[in-house]
Amino acid sequence: MPAAQTNQTSDWRTVQAWRKAERTRLLAARLALPRAERRRLASLVTEHLTHAMPPLRGRRLGFYWPIQGELDLVRVVRSALSELEAAALPVVVERNRPLEFWRWTARTELCSRGLWNIPSPAERIPVVPDVLLVPLLGFDNEGYRLGYGGGYYDRTLAAMDPKPFTIGVGLELGRLETIHPQPHDIPMDAIVTESSHVVLRPA
Repeated sequence: MPAAQTNQTSDWRTVQAWRKAERTRLLAARLALPRAERRRLASLVTEHLTHAMPPLRGRRLGFYWPIQGELDLVRVVRSALSELEAAALPVVVERNRPLEFWRWTARTELCSRGLWNIPSPAERIPVVPDVLLVPLLGFDNEGYRLGYGGGYYDRTLAAMDPKPFTIGVGLELGRLETIHPQPHDIPMDAIVTESSHVVLRPA
C-alpha cells in the first residue's frame, strides 16, 4: 500500500489487511536468516543498545524471551542484573488484557504459557518496569511499531502510568516508510537495530 493511499484517518480494514501481509512478509524474512547470522546481528544490536538505554542502575527492566527468530538479548539482561533493581518478562495473564511483568533472575524457572507458549516465569512476582525492551517485526522512522497483531504492548503501555521508557528492538529489514499509525498505536521512545540507534523521546 503506497503511503499516499493511507494516513492516520484511513479505513482501518484496509490498514489491517496491509499490516497482516507485512507481518507475514517480515516474519518469513526474519525466519529465513541463519542462526549464526541472527547471533551476529544480535551482537551488533547490543552495541547500539548500550547507547540508547538510559543508566540502568536501580532501574526495573522489562525485556522479552526470544521467539520466532527474535534477537536474543537474554545475555545482555543477565550481565546487567547486578545493576538493576529487577528484571522482568511479559506474561499474558488474560486474553486481550494488558500484560503483566514477572520478576526474572538467572535462576528463575520458566514455563510456557499463553497464546504463543512463550516462556515466562513460573512464579508470579509482579514488577512494574521503568525501562522496557520491546521486540519489533516492523517499524517506521516515527517510532511506530508493527508487532504480531495482538495489540498487547499498545494495550499495556496505554494502561501504564507513568509510561516506561520503551526501546523497540528489531532488524533493518523491518524498516518501513510508515506503519500507517492509528489512534491506538503508541510509538517507541527509541529504536535500535543492527545498523543504528535513534532516541526519539529522551528518557
